[in-house]
Amino acid sequence: MSWLVVTWAVLTTIFTLAAVLRLTRAPPRATATRVRRRPHVVLLRPCDGPTALELENFAAPIDYPGELTHVVVSPFRPRLQSANVRWLPSDPLTTNRKVGHLTYALAVLPREPNTVVLCVDADVRVDGALVTSLVEALRNGAALASAAPQPSVLETFAGRAVRGLLVQSHHSFRVLDVMSVGAKAVCGKALALGPEAQVELAKLGHCIGEDLELAMVMHERGLAVAMTDVPAHAPQSPTLRTRVAMDRFTRWMQVLRAHRGLLFPTVPLFFAPTPLLVLGAALVHTPAAAAALLVHVAMRTTLANVLDRRIGWRFEWVLGEVLLLASWFEALRIGRTVMWRGRRFSLGLGGQMVPTGPDAEVQSS
Repeated sequence: MSWLVVTWAVLTTIFTLAAVLRLTRAPPRATATRVRRRPHVVLLRPCDGPTALELENFAAPIDYPGELTHVVVSPFRPRLQSANVRWLPSDPLTTNRKVGHLTYALAVLPREPNTVVLCVDADVRVDGALVTSLVEALRNGAALASAAPQPSVLETFAGRAVRGLLVQSHHSFRVLDVMSVGAKAVCGKALALGPEAQVELAKLGHCIGEDLELAMVMHERGLAVAMTDVPAHAPQSPTLRTRVAMDRFTRWMQVLRAHRGLLFPTVPLFFAPTPLLVLGAALVHTPAAAAALLVHVAMRTTLANVLDRRIGWRFEWVLGEVLLLASWFEALRIGRTVMWRGRRFSLGLGGQMVPTGPDAEVQSS
């Protein structure tokens, strides 16, 4: 039993070392091109019912050095706090309402051929740096570009766990980007959509995890997908509960299983193994297992400090792994039935959503 724990810990240490080396040795991305005036940007913010924090995000000033059209796409008029943000009414019939909102907005909003289309979730606080980085990614040849989410610091268990998971662990999209094999990792929190991506996105109205599917389609077509260096800042609500965070990442695990089933078993093996390794080392109680675990933790802490440059040693990644592992087991338990935006769906191949229960009866009538 001891040899199993030691071997597992050695493999995860090598996995983390590879991530650290790729992050530190990655060539610098192309910097923004100096031009007198940047292209017109249409910034779409799809939502159904924005919270007070999301309304603050909409009102945040965006210092983009060019023309920017900021549009909130939702079924009801939100209480927008900025005169620079407009509302576009949309109540789509697609099961993936976010894709439905975007498809409708792209169909009705007038724009020039060189207009850049950005789609950013309501929980992201957009600034000029994010907009510019996404625009530059398209100008440098990408058909689809995204930014890694960076939750704000929140001194609660849920807040620390979410930040530890998305900023300091192997589930950080910066790490997923450099470690990707095949289709690149994409996070739908903040996207820049080239013309090809806009066309393909419109076909995903009944698919959950449209960002993963879109990245796979772009890869199959030989089109470039890029991750920007500028993160998508996402303020966390002080009232965030652990159960809400776990439900969110449970859906992420279900999406992963639906789109990239071969990667699903790697979550407890390589992405969140620390809680299981601690348990295994405690059970076997050997010096070799303890030493291997210590090296594993040291390497994961090194990765966390490479990713999160705040002063001091970063250990929130441990809470992040606990959250991810619990979400993985929950996704395994409930299978392919997902609750999303108050409705129940069964997930099919490629993330296709089929309504179940009362929703299925309403749709069929």
